[in-house]
Amino acid sequence: MSKKTRNFKSLDALEPIIKVINEAGEAINDQNRTISKSAIPEVLLGAAGGIAGGAISFTALWALGTTAATTFTLSGAGILGGLAAAGGIVGGGAAVGVLVLAAPVAVLAGTGVGVASALKSKQLKQEKDRLYKEALKRHDAIINELKKKDELAAERIEYLSSLNILLQTAIRDLRADLEVA
Repeated sequence: MSKKTRNFKSLDALEPIIKVINEAGEAINDQNRTISKSAIPEVLLGAAGGIAGGAISFTALWALGTTAATTFTLSGAGILGGLAAAGGIVGGGAAVGVLVLAAPVAVLAGTGVGVASALKSKQLKQEKDRLYKEALKRHDAIINELKKKDELAAERIEYLSSLNILLQTAIRDLRADLEVA
């Protein structure tokens, strides 16, 4: 399943699931809670790489400029000498040197984005797993409450039934995302 077809593409997308799970917890703890007392009645009713790369490029410019000239300064001549030396690495001049020295910035920025993306993806998977397990627990508790239908008011049954539907949907959607992760 590609990222585009996942049910929850970010941690923010999990916020409705968190609200449903929290509401289910409140429902279990407060035997008098109904839709009208719910925090989500409407729902129930509706059932750094660039910086490192820049430092490397600057250091390379300084080192190559020092090699190209007796003393390297950040003057026009010193910078041009450094760029020409960098360009000479691949058989070009100062203009090519700009590209040579920009490469570490681009590569490390891309690597930084990739690492950050991998970390966010891992964190998202862990949160989905945690919420899936919690939703299963709350679903079981709601089912147990619904087994006492004879003792419950109609408003309470409607409330618990709505939560049951929302939890079933959350469990199904989280399971689908976790199966492909």
